[in-house]
Amino acid sequence: MDNHATTAVDPRVVSAMLPYFNEKFGNAASRNHSFGWAAEEAVESARGQIARLINAAPKEIIFTSGATESNNLAIKGVAEMYRERGNHIITQVTEHKAVLDTCKRLEKYGYQVTYLPVGKDGRIDLDHLRRAITAKTVLIAIMYANNEIGVIQPIEEIGKIAKEKGVLFHTDAVQAVGKVPVDVIKDNVDLLALTGHKIYGPKGCGALYVRRRNPRVQLTSIIDGGGHERGMRSGTLNVPGIVGFGKAAELSQSEMAQETERLRGLRDHLKEGILKGLDEVYVNGSMTYRLPNNLNVSFAYVDGESLLMGINDVAVSSGSACTSAKMEPSYVLKALGVNEDLAHSSIRFGLGRFNTPEEVDYVIQRVVEVVSRLRELSPLYDTAKERVHLSKTN
Repeated sequence: MDNHATTAVDPRVVSAMLPYFNEKFGNAASRNHSFGWAAEEAVESARGQIARLINAAPKEIIFTSGATESNNLAIKGVAEMYRERGNHIITQVTEHKAVLDTCKRLEKYGYQVTYLPVGKDGRIDLDHLRRAITAKTVLIAIMYANNEIGVIQPIEEIGKIAKEKGVLFHTDAVQAVGKVPVDVIKDNVDLLALTGHKIYGPKGCGALYVRRRNPRVQLTSIIDGGGHERGMRSGTLNVPGIVGFGKAAELSQSEMAQETERLRGLRDHLKEGILKGLDEVYVNGSMTYRLPNNLNVSFAYVDGESLLMGINDVAVSSGSACTSAKMEPSYVLKALGVNEDLAHSSIRFGLGRFNTPEEVDYVIQRVVEVVSRLRELSPLYDTAKERVHLSKTN
C-alpha cells in the first residue's frame, strides 16, 4: 500500500517491453539499418501514447531518465534560457524535493525564489500567487498533486493566471497523471513532468512535456552530447523503458475512469474502517481535492516509527523523514499546520491497481490492532481519555 513511491510493472507492460531487450535491440539514433529503424519507430509510437494521455502533441514529449531529471530540466532550462527577461521563480513549500532542491540550487546563482504557503487543506491561495508575481518572474512551478497527502492544486486557475501575466507554468504531475484526467491545453500548462514507474511502467524512464505553441517554450539543456531529443536532452534513449512507459500510458488512459472509481471506493473503505475502529485519528489535507488512491492520516498518541514496525507486513510510509541523523516530521505536514507530535504519527496509504478489498480489510484490522496496543502502553493516551489537560497541570 505504498503505490505513491512506486508501482508494480503491469504484466501487459512487461510483454510489450521484452522484444526490445534482444530481438529489436537497436539504438533509436541508428538510422542506417533496420535495427535502428525498429527502435526509432517504437520510440515514436510510445511518444504518441504518452502525449495522448495528457492531450499534447508527440513532438512536445522529451524523454528523460525520470521525473527528477524532468523537473531539473524544466526549472533550470527555463531559468537559464530566460535569464535576460528575469530571475524570479515562484513555487510552494510543499513541493517535492526535486523541485525545492532545484530552486535552492538556483538561489545560489543569484535567482530569487518565492515559496508560497499552503492552507490547512494543503492548497495554495490564488491571491497570494497573484501578489507574488513581479516583472522579473519567469516561471511558476506548482505540483499537480502532492506525493504525501494527495492534495490536488487548482491547476487550471494557476494556468490562467500564468497566461494572463505572460509567465511560464511548470507542474510536477507525477502523482496525478494516470490517476485523474490531465489536459495541458485546458490547464494552460507550459511544462509538465511525468514518469513511468508511477503508472505501472518501468523505473528509470520519464518525460517532460514542453509546449511548442502559444507560447513556444525554449529550454537550455542540462545534459550535452549528441543533440538527442531535439537538442534538449542528449543521451542514448532507453528503448525498452520508453516502450513500457508508452504502453503504461495507453493502459492508464483506457482504464482510468474505471480504476479511479474502484480505488476511491477502496480508499474510502480504508478510511471509514480506521475511523470506526479508532478515535483520535486525523486525515491530513483536503478530502475534496484529493487523488482517489491517497489517504494520509495521523494517529494521536502513537509514534509513527513504532506503528510502522508494528505493521511491518504492510508496505506503507511514514510522514516522518530521516534528514541527516535526526528524525524530522514531514515538512509537508508542518506546512499544513499539523503539530510535531501528530506529524510524527502520520502514515501515508497509497492504493494501487493490484490491491484487493481483502487486503484493505486486512490492513484495517492490523492498523486498529497495533494502534490500540501501542496506546495501551501510552500514559499520554490514558491522560487524554481522562480529559486531563497537561498544559494546565503541574
